[in-house]
Amino acid sequence: MSAFKRATVIGGAPRQSVLAPLRAAQILAAKPVLPAEILSTIFDLLPVPDLARVAQCSRRMKEMIYEESRWIHKLRQIGCWNEAEARLHGDFENTQQPDAQNGLPNHLPRPFLDENGTKATDSRNKSMTTAHLDASPPLEDDKPKLSGPKSVQPERHDRANSKAQSHPSYQSDDSPSALNIVARSRSTRGKARLDYSKIHVALAPFYNDAIRSKQHTNAKVFRHYRDPLQQAQMLSQMNLFAKSDTTQGWMERHSKLADLVAAFEDAVTHEFDQGLDHGDIDGKMRKYAHVLVALNGGSVAVDHFISRNPIIKEKDSLGDPMDCIHFHSQESISLLESQAFFSHVSTAFNGQTVVIDRVFPPSANVILPFLFRIGDEVVGNYLNTLFKKSRQQSSQCFLQAMPGTYEQSLGFAEGLQPSQYSGAEFDESVDKMIAGIYGSHIDTYLEEELLFFKAKSDAEVSGWERQLSEQDATMRSMYMSNVNRQADKRDFLTSFKKVVMMPVNVFPMVSPFNTKSGTAKALVNGDNPQRLEKPPSQGPSRTSTPDQSMASTLTVNRSATPVPEPPTNELAAKAAIMNSRLEGIKSLFSLEIALNLVHLAKSSIERMATFVKSKSHFEITARKQCRKIFVLMLQVLGTRHVKTGFDQAVEHLSEYNAREVGTHTQGVVGPLVIFLELVNVGDLIQQMIDVFFEQELIAKKLTDRNDFLDPAGQEKKRFEQMLDERVAAGLNKGIEVLMSEVEYICATTQKSEDFNPEAASDRSKMVLDIGTSATALQVVELVSSHTKMLIGSTDKNMLDVFNQEVGLRLFTTLCKHLKRQRISVEGSIKLISDMNAYFGYIQTLKNKNLLEYFTALRELSQIYLISPKDAKELATVIADSDRFHGIFRAEEVYEFAERRADWYQIKGKVEKAMYGVGCMLM
Repeated sequence: MSAFKRATVIGGAPRQSVLAPLRAAQILAAKPVLPAEILSTIFDLLPVPDLARVAQCSRRMKEMIYEESRWIHKLRQIGCWNEAEARLHGDFENTQQPDAQNGLPNHLPRPFLDENGTKATDSRNKSMTTAHLDASPPLEDDKPKLSGPKSVQPERHDRANSKAQSHPSYQSDDSPSALNIVARSRSTRGKARLDYSKIHVALAPFYNDAIRSKQHTNAKVFRHYRDPLQQAQMLSQMNLFAKSDTTQGWMERHSKLADLVAAFEDAVTHEFDQGLDHGDIDGKMRKYAHVLVALNGGSVAVDHFISRNPIIKEKDSLGDPMDCIHFHSQESISLLESQAFFSHVSTAFNGQTVVIDRVFPPSANVILPFLFRIGDEVVGNYLNTLFKKSRQQSSQCFLQAMPGTYEQSLGFAEGLQPSQYSGAEFDESVDKMIAGIYGSHIDTYLEEELLFFKAKSDAEVSGWERQLSEQDATMRSMYMSNVNRQADKRDFLTSFKKVVMMPVNVFPMVSPFNTKSGTAKALVNGDNPQRLEKPPSQGPSRTSTPDQSMASTLTVNRSATPVPEPPTNELAAKAAIMNSRLEGIKSLFSLEIALNLVHLAKSSIERMATFVKSKSHFEITARKQCRKIFVLMLQVLGTRHVKTGFDQAVEHLSEYNAREVGTHTQGVVGPLVIFLELVNVGDLIQQMIDVFFEQELIAKKLTDRNDFLDPAGQEKKRFEQMLDERVAAGLNKGIEVLMSEVEYICATTQKSEDFNPEAASDRSKMVLDIGTSATALQVVELVSSHTKMLIGSTDKNMLDVFNQEVGLRLFTTLCKHLKRQRISVEGSIKLISDMNAYFGYIQTLKNKNLLEYFTALRELSQIYLISPKDAKELATVIADSDRFHGIFRAEEVYEFAERRADWYQIKGKVEKAMYGVGCMLM
């Protein structure tokens, strides 16, 4: 650069640099002083008129003031924003709203106005116009610019004013549309600010005037509207509008408005009460009831109508619960009076339902509060008193009162007529009301029902056991009364002598063992089957399930039988005691006791099943308690009664000895017949339980047959298993007794000349008889009569097992009996006839396995028919194991062959033929 310098001009004005103005200028940064979050919170605490003024400050302020969530929150406070309706009108993102166009940052929070916020308010809100709330959004081409100190310009409101003028309905607060301005508000996203502005313009003047008025009657709402119904509608909207006023002093303003509304409500309520006192249903009552409903839902009118209702005021005249209780009887209660009470209440309630429809508008909920009040103060008090007094009277009275009145209350519920606009919830409310009354007593009742059944069933069985014990003691004392034990010690032989004693007075015993006849279904259903007094049959032959003829054999009346003369020695007394116990086997458990227990359980279950009909929460509890009653019945009947009786019967059977019994009935073993009758009684009891289970539990849907975890079904299976086990044990012991009787018959009735005519003392008079012996006929008759008794009383499997066991033991007994006889060739014909008779009986049992045994036994009898001359053929028969189908071995047949009368004559020949005795080796 050149070093030349310009010369300084002297005397002229100094020249300014071109960049000097730029250096003097200052650039202002447009940064907010406060964060957006704080500003938004401050805006939430400002009154609505101030919000409109703040929106005029800047473009950014306007964006924040016009934020959609702020106005949605205010509409929610008023209660006129429905989110579901807003979704139907479209999503917020798809609407062209100012907030979306100006792109307010998404990361900024959208705080809602705190209801407790208290900030200063501006008294200038009375000059608020529609233009303040309806400022137009900025133009799309407006962009943020750098602004100097003088660049901020107020926004013009020409468009806002023109838009406000385009909606004349928003300008006047005295338009009839202001009466339902809140109800006409729609939930539309993007228009929340506009909707709130409509509400504010319509209600703010009335609201502000109301809180400033010193006297309630001077309020603008009362001066502007003269109709009480319109006044109530406007006051109701003002109450809703006040909820959006959360600025400073809101509590005081709310209190003033509440006082105004309360004064209005008191005046209207006074008019309503006058109409109620004079019975002016279609006049004052109807008019002012509608006013109160429009004001705040009409809760005061509903309360006054219910509390001063004649049903509640005169509830004592409807019925007295003490009339149901008969104090002269501990176990009776009359439900006719309670039925009359329910009828009176139902008639009065239906009459008041008509009045409710005439007085109150459809929107008023009157019938349900009235229903619950009637249920609490009228029906509830009556039933609670009845239950309390009946329980004090006796447990049985309480058990009758609960289900009886519940059945009546269900009929009472069906007779109640709902109002015209009550809807479907009326029936649910009636059920809920009844459930609430009985809910506090149901647990006590169900527990009391179980305890009552337990006590009654225990008393029934205990009384039976006590009678048995007393009867056994009476019988023992009677038989042992004439025994002189000291004399027996001095002379043992005197115990076998018959001493004629003076008659002993024996009081006839009232038998508790009479049973009722008829089928199991008739017994369970409580029919009146006739009691048969026919004495027990001497030789019953059962072919079916116990019926009328069987029932006669179950009737025991020992007092009707002649009382034997007491024995005079200890041995005879013990024998008599044993015989008496064996005869009393069939009285060890009673069909009548079982029937009483079934009827007790049926009564309890029927009473509790009444509560199963309800749709309340205690339906499940009632079902469980019904199943508990059934389980308890089976436990008492099975464990304490039937099981104990079978065990004692088996014990008495084990003491039976055929040789100690003085008399034997033709074709009958007395103790076994009695035990089989006991089995028949047990089978009838089981049938009763089956019928009871089907009719009372399954048919009434108290339990599920297919539910294997159900306690009732499990207990029923245990009862059946117990009964089968006890019957099987008794039948096993009974078979032993039967076979001992067979052995006794064979030993005492089989004559030696039957199978060996040569043994007769007078052979000249002997006539050869080739028919079946009397012993065989008696044995067949004895065994067949006892096996037929079980037909129809037990299942087929048990019957087959019983018949097979009887056949096998009969086979063994006959083999033992055959080894005791001496059989000749002439007598073998009668033996063969006897074996054919036994074989014919076994054929009737239709058991192939048994037929093989008796076929072998019949073949065995042939060895006695072989002549002594044919000893070699006899040896061949003895050694032929296939001839006897493997039932008898050769050694066993040889033992039977030894019972030939001529055995010692042919023994050598037979052994020589069988074993080669006498052979020599060459």
